[in-house]
Amino acid sequence: MKIIRFLYTSYTLLVFTILFFLLIPFFIIPILIPSKFTWVGILNRIWAVIFFRLTFFKYELEYHFEPVKSEQYIFCPNHFSYLDIPTMGLNKINTVFVGKNDMEKIPLFGFMYRKLHITVDRNSLKSRYQTLVKSKQAIEDGKNLIIFPEGGIFTKTPPEMTRFKDGAFRTAIEKQIPIVPVTIPHNWIILPDGQWWPSKHLMKIVFHKPLETKGMQIDDLNSLKEQTFTIIDQELKKYLDEDK
Repeated sequence: MKIIRFLYTSYTLLVFTILFFLLIPFFIIPILIPSKFTWVGILNRIWAVIFFRLTFFKYELEYHFEPVKSEQYIFCPNHFSYLDIPTMGLNKINTVFVGKNDMEKIPLFGFMYRKLHITVDRNSLKSRYQTLVKSKQAIEDGKNLIIFPEGGIFTKTPPEMTRFKDGAFRTAIEKQIPIVPVTIPHNWIILPDGQWWPSKHLMKIVFHKPLETKGMQIDDLNSLKEQTFTIIDQELKKYLDEDK
């Protein structure tokens, strides 16, 4: 069994790497021509779909609303597994990520990630402030964002979430664009934090109805944050018996 897991893990890493190098020439275009930022979401989706199919992952996308391409959104998923990042690449709305700067350390991939997405050093107050500024600018540029509101993989008892950070909700209120709660219920089982070999399980992504922020003030931040947390938490609890 260990040999099979090792071979499968090696295969998935190989597929991920080959796809990365095949797509690099196309990722360079939005780096050189920032107005082509929609390419980022398109390429991420191509990468994710091919990767999951070649590695035999079964996945299901469930939308509780019909996204409008002319609208902008901030997507807020729970975060229990490194698999969540490529999972969110399946989103049919083109987006860029706002996330920790850990992946900047990966040769070549880190350079591309830093240039195409928004990274933050959670240990630096200056970096957190700059990320907020960059997120607002990204919205002004017409981009959709993915922000993991927990700020990283911090929970020790998935599927229980940790307290949400303010950044996504502050940006949404100040720019008056909707928050879309996203529930990823099974990735903590498929690929737990700290594990490199995935388990067989359906990968599911639930995109909930957007929470409108028009007319909200910064005083509404905690209420919006709590509403988002509750929606995701209630969805996660639906799968507890199924995943035991």
